Amino acid sequence: MFPTLSHLIAYLFGIYIPLPIQTFGLFVGFAFLSAYYIFKVELIRKEQLGLIMPVKQEVRVGEPAHPVEILMNALVGFIIGYKLIHAIFNYADLVDNPQAFLLSTKGSLTGGVLLGILFGYWLYKDKKKQELAEDKIEIQQIHPYELMSKILVWAAIWGLLGAKLFHNLEYWDDFIHNPVESLLSFSGLTFYGGILFGGAAVIYYTKKQGIHPLHMLDVGAPGMMLGYAVGRLGCQLSGDGDWGIENLATKPSSLQWIPDWAWAFKFPHNVINEGVPIVGCEGKFCHELPVAVFPTSFYEFLMCLILFALLWFLRQKIHTAGMLFSIYLMLNGVERFSIELIRVNAKYHLLGISFTQAELISLAMVLVGLIGVFYTRSRAQKTAYSITQKYA
Repeated sequence: MFPTLSHLIAYLFGIYIPLPIQTFGLFVGFAFLSAYYIFKVELIRKEQLGLIMPVKQEVRVGEPAHPVEILMNALVGFIIGYKLIHAIFNYADLVDNPQAFLLSTKGSLTGGVLLGILFGYWLYKDKKKQELAEDKIEIQQIHPYELMSKILVWAAIWGLLGAKLFHNLEYWDDFIHNPVESLLSFSGLTFYGGILFGGAAVIYYTKKQGIHPLHMLDVGAPGMMLGYAVGRLGCQLSGDGDWGIENLATKPSSLQWIPDWAWAFKFPHNVINEGVPIVGCEGKFCHELPVAVFPTSFYEFLMCLILFALLWFLRQKIHTAGMLFSIYLMLNGVERFSIELIRVNAKYHLLGISFTQAELISLAMVLVGLIGVFYTRSRAQKTAYSITQKYA
């Protein structure tokens, strides 16, 4: 396993470069970027088809920098400088425990003040160059794909909050035992919490910008599937605990062509230090599972790549708004429910039935997806125009 980017580089190139970047966090970033790219491509395509339109916004130009703007920019500069300068002179501490380093109150006051002044002055000078004798209101046309930077911020903030919330609800006992660490830790994220909160936030924001929710949901379907695949690859490479149940079975003869680790794996050097100590290993990440398990995160990576390719193909074949997203719900629900059968997860117990949070949500996704397919199809058949045209 590669708990940090340094371990991955050392494996690939034989050179260990101490870097304060965790592999899981890195791939979460890659997941957002991959989804960002697919979202942007789809927004451009739908605009070219005339299904979504640019929005007009009033923008005030030529006004001087407001003191509050300068202060907020200076505050951002102070925070960056406070930690950055301290990190330069205490790099070993940053590499050893990036989370504790960044969340601590330690920093360089001098670096914070200097960078804060620089950031505030930079904004002041930039506004000064654009200042007019009398500011005015201009009407600017903004294309939907130009909203992607703000969409990404909404998705990231609310998605991470939702992922953390659902994880703590799923592992309530751990949260009660140590609530501060559970809330501040960068590990422990539940996909469905992220998708529900992040998706709702994006729909809310884009609807205010004139994009109909059904179109935005269709835009998001392929991107969310690809982002999930990339994120699961990060889980596999780092060994973040998203693995399967014990697999003591002998690899079938029909699967001899796959690597042994793809059948059963102990996740050595996993990032959460789960399992037993590895003989002869010294340092932070020196544990492996006592018994090999199914590498379910790798299976999900492969399955979701295939499902992304299917959705990417279907997006140009389906002409009813909301249909593609309904299919995404069903595909994602079936995929996750299937993997839960061999995946380790906390279970709930109700009326003698044992189930996981993901199984319950997966069934709900399949049901909502089925309803969505029948609803969008019947709605399109009953109107003179398809839903896609109606909401253009």
